[in-house]
Amino acid sequence: MAGGAATGYIAAMAMPTPGHGDLRRRRFRRIPVRTLAPNLVTLLAMCAGLTAIRMAFENRYVLALGAIVFAAILDGLDGRLARFLKGTSRFGAELDSLSDFVNFGVAPALILYFWGLHDLKSAGWIAAMVFAICGALRLARFNVMIEDPDRPAWTANFFVGVPAPAGAITVLLPIYAAFLGVPRSAFVTWLTLFYTLGIASLMVSRLPVFSGKRVGTRVPPEMVGPLIVLVVVSIAFLIAYPWILLTAGTLAYLACLPLGWLSYRGYERRTRESKAETAPAPLAAPPSPTIVPMVRPGDDDERRTRRN
Repeated sequence: MAGGAATGYIAAMAMPTPGHGDLRRRRFRRIPVRTLAPNLVTLLAMCAGLTAIRMAFENRYVLALGAIVFAAILDGLDGRLARFLKGTSRFGAELDSLSDFVNFGVAPALILYFWGLHDLKSAGWIAAMVFAICGALRLARFNVMIEDPDRPAWTANFFVGVPAPAGAITVLLPIYAAFLGVPRSAFVTWLTLFYTLGIASLMVSRLPVFSGKRVGTRVPPEMVGPLIVLVVVSIAFLIAYPWILLTAGTLAYLACLPLGWLSYRGYERRTRESKAETAPAPLAAPPSPTIVPMVRPGDDDERRTRRN
């Protein structure tokens, strides 16, 4: 009896309970490729940012800047790819935010420090840290404002503050200028420090910046050919004349920042006017009843006598 009971107990342990395998299969669901593809692009962008840090540490600034530009291009593609494939997810959003902090907050700050800010010792390191911290604050505010349901629809056309990829590209302007032949000096190094702090303040500011997210969602058929030619020519110029194109693009971007602010104010003014037109008119108060005094004839004669 004892042996039979032990054998039955061991068999019960060996045989899986019904539904256990189904539970395991439900727990480890298959992830569709359309969700993985944008995340792989994000991870590739993070690899580019980390490689940029290594290249800067080895004084190979051409490759470091190329890696930052490549990471910025991939950052513009992963979101569009996720929306196109309908593979957006909370995990992808968090991964993209972390990748942006590494690529456009930490990497540019370290590149600038290795390139010239280290000559200013602690002051240069403080400027690099401030830029990285402002990049983190900018991304955190962006994640919070995405979930705000009270924003008007037209605010999706604008960023609040300079976005992190644009801040990373613009803050590296002193290095572009150095590759174009601008001599390095103590004055240029101090100017780089204040310029870095200025771009960091623009990232955490409330300045409305045109986002361009809704540009290029629909392309007319007659513009497909010219658009492809324009993209090919732009890539060719970026490869052949990278420092001229990056310098000109950075200066043009900084010059266009006031235009975004003016456009935002125009949207705000039209929104206020539309609300004023559609607001219901206040209800008029009912007229107060006229009270006619009841005066007896005798009282009226007495009142005239008193006046006289």
